[in-house]
Amino acid sequence: MMRLISLLILSVNLFFFASAQEKTDKISFMQFGDPFILNHEGTYYMYGTMDADRGIKVYESKDLKNWTGPVGAANGFALVKDDVWGNDKFWAPEIYYLNNQFYMFFSVEEHIAVATSKSPLGPFKQDNKTPLLETGAIDTHLFIDDDGRKYLYYVAFNNGNLIWMCELNDDLLSVKKNTEQFCFVCSQDWEFSKKEPVANINEGPFMLKHNGLYYLAYSANHFANPDYGIGYAIAPGPVGPWTKYAGNPIVGSDENIKGTGHCAFFTDNDKMLNVVYHSHFSPEKVHPRLVHISQCKFIEDLNGGPDILSLTDPSITPVLVN
Repeated sequence: MMRLISLLILSVNLFFFASAQEKTDKISFMQFGDPFILNHEGTYYMYGTMDADRGIKVYESKDLKNWTGPVGAANGFALVKDDVWGNDKFWAPEIYYLNNQFYMFFSVEEHIAVATSKSPLGPFKQDNKTPLLETGAIDTHLFIDDDGRKYLYYVAFNNGNLIWMCELNDDLLSVKKNTEQFCFVCSQDWEFSKKEPVANINEGPFMLKHNGLYYLAYSANHFANPDYGIGYAIAPGPVGPWTKYAGNPIVGSDENIKGTGHCAFFTDNDKMLNVVYHSHFSPEKVHPRLVHISQCKFIEDLNGGPDILSLTDPSITPVLVN
């Protein structure tokens, strides 16, 4: 009898263990690199680097916590390579609703391009299948100032990754001639890789304007390095001159999370400023990269300097997807 009872207890325990394991196996984390979130009419759309040899996927959410997808118009993709210039390395998309249509700025074959759609789900297409710049570049970011002038920040290659900028014409599909200008390159100690892979990298620019000052967030170090992180520089105008925040990085690695970088900011439905960024899959593994969302705000600098851009709730928990 005791043997029978023991077997029954063992069977029950195995059943509950199997059930718990099944639930755990069904948990899925958002696996984007270079994430970007568009808040359009109360719905959030997330894009990023995934299936980079095919195009750009999109997921959606009503509350930033429960995500579904992929929901893109082309079998989950908002953009597919047949509709635009280039064949692979579809990276780092950013999407904006302007002029009654959606513009997607993205990297492809280490060039930058822009495509349009009538829906945030796509399909995004180019009527003229060409890159925006003839020279090699990645990680493009659009910023429109209060006076309506349109600036594009991006990353160029020259013995490392350097952040540059230019102005766009009002059509958002072409660059104003002779407006290219260098912004900055690695200069702070945390930005230089001390572990393999070694590289001099400033990338992933994103502009915020606050109290008349221009805050250009960026990532530094190598994306595959556990010390990859996020910092920012401040300027009195959109073209500089730039002064890097002495307290950089504002998002960095610790024992719980590695490789935090390539951020994008957005305002949620409660009018709170948020930042989305990626991390390594684990301390031992880079891919697939995971997505994190944190609220952030500007706080007073008690030393009398410009307000400080700071995360109010740094998140080590990746975003889940249904």
